[in-house]
Amino acid sequence: MAKQKNITTTQLALMTAAAVISLRGLPMMAQEELTMFFYIFFATFLFLIPAALVGAELGSAFADRGGGVYTWVKEAFNRHLGFSAIFLQWIQNVVWYPTVLGFAAASIAYMIGVPALAQNGLYVGLFSIAMYWCATLVTLRGTSAISGITSKGFLIGTVLPGIVVIVMAVIWMAGGNEIALKEIPATVSQVVNVDAAQHVHPRLFPHITGMSDIAFLAGILLLFAGVEVHAVHAPELKKPQTQFPRAMFLAALISFGLFTLGALAVAIITPYDQINLQSGLFTTFQIVFDRYHVGWLSNVMGLLVAFGALAGVMSWISGPSRGLLWTARDGALPCFLQKTNKNGVQINILIIQGCIVTLLSSLYIVMSDVSVAFFLLSALTVGLYLIMYMMMYAAGIRLRYTQPELIRSYRVPGGNTGMWLIGGVGFLAVLFSFVVTFFPPSQLPVGSPAMYTWLVVTGTVVFLSIPFIISFAMDRRNARKSAAKAAPKA
Repeated sequence: MAKQKNITTTQLALMTAAAVISLRGLPMMAQEELTMFFYIFFATFLFLIPAALVGAELGSAFADRGGGVYTWVKEAFNRHLGFSAIFLQWIQNVVWYPTVLGFAAASIAYMIGVPALAQNGLYVGLFSIAMYWCATLVTLRGTSAISGITSKGFLIGTVLPGIVVIVMAVIWMAGGNEIALKEIPATVSQVVNVDAAQHVHPRLFPHITGMSDIAFLAGILLLFAGVEVHAVHAPELKKPQTQFPRAMFLAALISFGLFTLGALAVAIITPYDQINLQSGLFTTFQIVFDRYHVGWLSNVMGLLVAFGALAGVMSWISGPSRGLLWTARDGALPCFLQKTNKNGVQINILIIQGCIVTLLSSLYIVMSDVSVAFFLLSALTVGLYLIMYMMMYAAGIRLRYTQPELIRSYRVPGGNTGMWLIGGVGFLAVLFSFVVTFFPPSQLPVGSPAMYTWLVVTGTVVFLSIPFIISFAMDRRNARKSAAKAAPKA
C-alpha cells in the first residue's frame, strides 16, 4: 500500500466537522423554534460529547491499526460484530448521499436564479450523479487531496455561510426588524403554548402527547453523527495518540457552535410558515438580502453552500468505505475488494459504492415525488446507524476489562466508572432514540403510521441481517479454501 502524506490535527478536525455539520439541518432544527434547545441539549450532552470521548479513547488505542469502528468492535467482541458495525455505518452513508446531493442541486438552482429547478427531478438526479462521481475521482487521489478540499470546502461552504446567517440575525435584530420567534401561529402546539388570556408563548420543551411527538429526536440526533467516522485516518497523523483526541474535541466544539447559533438565527429571521426543509437556508438569505437591497448575495451564498455540501460528501466517501477495505483484508469480504490504486485508495469499493448511489439518485428522475421514499430510507438508515453507535459504546466499556493493558494515550476520565457513566449514558440515549425511530414523527407527513412502522421494522431486520449473512458466508468460504490447501495432493 502506498505511503500517505501526514495530515494535521486541524485538517482531521475540519474533515470530521465537515462530516458532522450540514447546513441542510439548520431549518429542521429552526422549525422546532425554542424547543430546539431541548433537542440540541439532548444530542450534544447525551450523544455528541459521549461519542467524541469514547471515540477519542478507542481511536487513540488503535491509532496505529486503522479500521475505525470495525477494529474497535472486533477487538471488543468478534469479527462478525465488527463487520456489522462498519457495514451499518457504510450503508447509512450510501443512502444519505442522494439526499445531500439533492440539497447541493437546490443550492446551485438558487445560485443561477432559477429556484424552480430544485423541484425538477431530471436536473436534481443528473446533478447528483455527476457530482458524486466527480467527488469519487478526487477521493481516488488520496487522503491528502481529500483533506485539502474538504477543509477548504467546509470553511468556505459551511462555516462561512453559517457565520453569515448568524451575523445576519444580529443585524436583523439591531435594525428593529420583526423577530419571527415572537410571531409563531397559535395552532402550532408543538412549539408554542397559549395561556388563559390567549397569549402565545414559545415553548422551551416540546409538547409531548405520545411517542410520535418525540420521534423527531432521532433525526435531530443524527445531525450530530459522524464524529467517529474519520478515525480510519488516525494512522496518517504524525502523533495519532495525542493528535486524534484533540481533533475529535475540536470537531465537536465547532459542530455544537454552528448548529446551535445557526438554527437560532434561521428561527429569528424566517417566519414559521416559510421555514422549508427543502429550500434550506435560501429563504432566510433572501429575506435579509432583499431587505437590504443586496439580493445578488443570495446567488453567491447558493454557490458557497453547494460547495460546502459537496465537501461534506467528499468527507464521508473515504471514511466508511476505507473501513470496508480493512474488513476485506481481514477476510470478511471478497479479495477483489482489497484492491487499491497507487494512492492507496480502495478503488473497487468506491466503484461499487458509486454504482449504488447512481441507482438511488436515479429515483429523482423516474419518480414524480421521491421525498417520501427518501424520508423512509433515511428513517431506516437512522435506526441502523444508531445500532452501530450502541456497538461502539459497548466496545469502549468491554475493552476496559478485556484489554486493560492496552495503551490509551487518551482515556475517558474517571477510570472504569467514568467509562461506564459516559459510555452508558451514550448507549442509553442512542437506545432510546432507536426505539422512537419506529414511530412516525408528528412533525412530518408520512402517510399511514402503521405502514411507516411496518416498513421501518422490516427494513431494519433485513438490512441488519445482511452483514451477518455476508460475514458467515465468507467464513465458510475461507474455511473451504484453507481445507483445500491443507488437503494432501493425490
